[in-house]
Amino acid sequence: MDLQLNGKRALVTGASRGLGYAVALGLAKEGCHVALNSRNAENASRAADTIHKQTGNPVFTAPGDVSNASDITKIVEQAVKTLGGLDILMTNSGGPPAGAFESFDDDAWLSAIELVFMSHMRLIRAALPHLRQSKTASVLTLTSYSVKQPIPGLVLSNSIRSATVGLTKTLALELGSEGIRFNSVLPGWTDTERVQYLMEQRAKTNKTTVEDEIAKQMKDSPLGRMATPQEFANVAVFLISPAASYITGLMLTVDGGMVKSTL
Repeated sequence: MDLQLNGKRALVTGASRGLGYAVALGLAKEGCHVALNSRNAENASRAADTIHKQTGNPVFTAPGDVSNASDITKIVEQAVKTLGGLDILMTNSGGPPAGAFESFDDDAWLSAIELVFMSHMRLIRAALPHLRQSKTASVLTLTSYSVKQPIPGLVLSNSIRSATVGLTKTLALELGSEGIRFNSVLPGWTDTERVQYLMEQRAKTNKTTVEDEIAKQMKDSPLGRMATPQEFANVAVFLISPAASYITGLMLTVDGGMVKSTL
């Protein structure tokens, strides 16, 4: 199937590793020209070089911290400058700390809001003038299946990511008349560095091992395992591509059936 991505220009944030990296790689494999973001310029360059070697396609960097308002404009401007425009934006950031409700003070909540919600809003706002010049503009926010089914020990993520889903759906309604699509993809447990951290936190809390916690979590999936980053990226790349041109306002879980709801 031709995803019609060849020559399209994409900015992917939080893309030096994990799910963001997997999506950047998937887009490049489809012929997309990609600018990838990381707050660490060296990590961004390393990831870009690796993807370029694997695909032969141009891969650029747009370093900066998406939780820092002053960096957002620089990130988008750098991507647009190197790509010559923008057709695709995937907003992604690291996750907030794990912990119970009473373990977080106001500063922790405000920091999480900057990272998990404001970063998406600011990136979209900065990119909109450039996306409006594209005939195939598409925005994909990366959230979590926790917006449909809260995950124990992740009160910050469970709460704040819901705001990003609300923003995504609202923008799909507001800007659909301009031909700009907005969707969100909600990953479940996927084999990434972030999940390794969460399993380590659970092991400390439960006085078990990381291996024990991973085994327990895998039992929640009807498929009996976690996803690979590539499995997640396959879905995200399709959803953000022109091949999905009539899909907007969708909140799509990629969770191996872990969400028990029928909605």
